[in-house]
Amino acid sequence: MEIQLPANWTLSAFSDEAGDSLDAQIKAAWRANLRFVDLRSLDGFNISVFPTEKASDAKAKLDDAGLRVQMFGSPLGKIDIADDFDIDLKKLRHLGELAPLFDCYAVRIFSYFNKHEAAKSEWEAISLDRLTQLRDEANVLGLKLYHENERHIFGDLGHDVKKIADLRNDNFATIFDFDNFNQSGEDVWETWELLRDVTDSIHLKDSTVENQHVPVGQGNGQVERILRDAVSRGWSGPLAVEPHLSHSKAVAATGPSGLRNEAFSAMSSADSFHVAVETAQELIARVSS
Repeated sequence: MEIQLPANWTLSAFSDEAGDSLDAQIKAAWRANLRFVDLRSLDGFNISVFPTEKASDAKAKLDDAGLRVQMFGSPLGKIDIADDFDIDLKKLRHLGELAPLFDCYAVRIFSYFNKHEAAKSEWEAISLDRLTQLRDEANVLGLKLYHENERHIFGDLGHDVKKIADLRNDNFATIFDFDNFNQSGEDVWETWELLRDVTDSIHLKDSTVENQHVPVGQGNGQVERILRDAVSRGWSGPLAVEPHLSHSKAVAATGPSGLRNEAFSAMSSADSFHVAVETAQELIARVSS
């Protein structure tokens, strides 16, 4: 459906949840009347390792479909604090090479696991140091990093995301994900009140009190209330639908928390993606009217 977005909002979606190939993703985005996509995986490659020699053909397909890339859905920060940091630096530099080829300079990131249960103070210090280094490298590369709250990483709970938000500048921003805060046991509205003034982007993903993924606005994420508040405050930024309704290959690769929604198990990935995007569009139309 075509909707009128609030001023300075852009709406995208993680198109790999509709299909593995870029062709399938473009078809799904066009069906949903999207003009932006977030690229996470395409044609068998995560975007962080997508071959530069394939980028021009991919960009031409996107251009032909009238689609732009809103953000690269990278896995940066989804390694352990004990893992070699060069893993992330190399991926970030590769994304710096892809950025002008896709005309996309925004990169989604995370903030590190602590699988060996180091002290919280050490986990925090290493995570913030790595994020600072990524931010400084992003400045050199002309990129802007967007940190997403995620289960079991340092930036899982609202008060830790608030510490990460102290890094915000022209090259570093934050994403608010309703579902991940819900699954972490947070009161999502109270977390929004804590973070709304330092929130630069929003992921439209939702889950129930039982942690089952549902179309956005139908779960425990208090999404409609929060989006109405965002509209009333004149919030602006990029939004992305991240369905997770069926555990497609793309979703499985993210190591998702939460339960698969059996109501969508008989649907194709393309169809469940369409339901997720259409529900999000209807919700945005409702809160902005």
